[in-house]
Amino acid sequence: MKLSDYPHLILIRPTGELATKSRHTRRRFQRILVDNLEDALAASGVSYQVSDDWGRCWVGVSSLECLDVIARVFGIASLSAVEATAEARLDAIIEVGERTYGERVRGRKFAVRARRVGHHPFTSLDINYKLGSALDRYGRVDLRHPDVAVCVEVRQDEAYFFSQRLSAGGGLPAGVEGLAVSLVSGGYDSAVAAWMMLKRGVALDYVFCNLAGGAYERAVLCVAKLLADEWSFGLRPRIHVVDFEAILQQLKDRVQENYWQVVLKRLMYRTADQIAEQVGAQAIITGEAVGQVSSQTLANLRAIDAVARTPVLRPLAGFDKQEIIERSRLIGTYALSEKVREHCALTERRPVTDSTPESVALHEEGLDLAELDEAIVGRRIIDLRCLEASDLVLPYLYVASIPSQAVVVDTRPRRQYDAWHFPGAVHHDFWRLFADPGDLDRQRSYVLYCEIGLLTAQLAEKLQRAGFEAYSFKGGARLLREYAEGLQPA
Repeated sequence: MKLSDYPHLILIRPTGELATKSRHTRRRFQRILVDNLEDALAASGVSYQVSDDWGRCWVGVSSLECLDVIARVFGIASLSAVEATAEARLDAIIEVGERTYGERVRGRKFAVRARRVGHHPFTSLDINYKLGSALDRYGRVDLRHPDVAVCVEVRQDEAYFFSQRLSAGGGLPAGVEGLAVSLVSGGYDSAVAAWMMLKRGVALDYVFCNLAGGAYERAVLCVAKLLADEWSFGLRPRIHVVDFEAILQQLKDRVQENYWQVVLKRLMYRTADQIAEQVGAQAIITGEAVGQVSSQTLANLRAIDAVARTPVLRPLAGFDKQEIIERSRLIGTYALSEKVREHCALTERRPVTDSTPESVALHEEGLDLAELDEAIVGRRIIDLRCLEASDLVLPYLYVASIPSQAVVVDTRPRRQYDAWHFPGAVHHDFWRLFADPGDLDRQRSYVLYCEIGLLTAQLAEKLQRAGFEAYSFKGGARLLREYAEGLQPA
């Protein structure tokens, strides 16, 4: 199909940065931009045709519902839905402009704004003056604060009319700057840092060091998937999930407590560094902002950096927390990140803030880094764009054992609880808890059980979505009783 066969035409303006590149580089960047744009259009579900006209792209589409999706393609400055077209003759432009906008500006303030590219026997000012005069019979000219902006863009043999200009992602086309790995924790900072590097044309794989089990992993995957689905058109981002629970326990057993934070960060950097080397990434991206927490003082950042051979980029280095949170609202990750528990804060005692590479290395000497290497080798790699909604539910709802610090909750009727319950379990009425989990502490983890485990799976799903770390015991009370009997000394 040709562009003219589609009911809607969209005018796309690449960012001005592309025009500053050499001709060869610009061609490459714009070719990647078109590929990314087509990926976005395919994801939106509309039928489409894209035409690359050097300084502009034109898209014929079956529906304008794709406008918001196109606006999230990096490398695009703005876009407009074309409302009419005319031959590139002054009389035709005036005729079509008056016919299209006369009634729309009646009794309202308007401005005509024309732009012309190519060789024509008239100027942009001619269009402004003559179309403005024609429309003055319907409304009133106001160049500063118009109710309707009548925009005309003349390119070669055709004139395009539009009245709205939708701002887009800007930056550079995703992928033009190569690959980096981004350390993610699910919080505001790492998501915003990743987004900012995507905007600068960097393709990303994500590295997640899981400190706290399935519910935490699910929360982080939801954040990473949003970045993949809504901001990574043209890319195939993966997330590398590394189990850090045993490593964290080793750290707590063998490292002085005030050094826990810095040593943990160094272990994460070692992880990202190894994965970067394996996937061919050229940088490590983190969400650190100078001075935000104890591990992010300049001295500690220097000590942490010492273990990474790959360059570390910190796009949020000069941001304060409120700026980061506001940016997360724009990106769309705020609501997800808001519910993610903070697991990196390992101690409330005074952590070291002025470490050196040498002092941290001394505190690391007791660690067995072979365990870290094994965790990296055994990591799971997930294609985020292929991840389905169901993949983010069932694998994270059930447990078959009780973690040592978990609160066990019996949701069966009270008489069944009184007859037998798991040692130390507390009782909550299922429906009251389902309606209002307000009595639960978000800083604790919960294992729920009912008769066969299905009702509490629904409850665990709801609680996880609300930001709790909650699971259903697989098999319910019957299998939990067998599990409890197995814990009894012989």
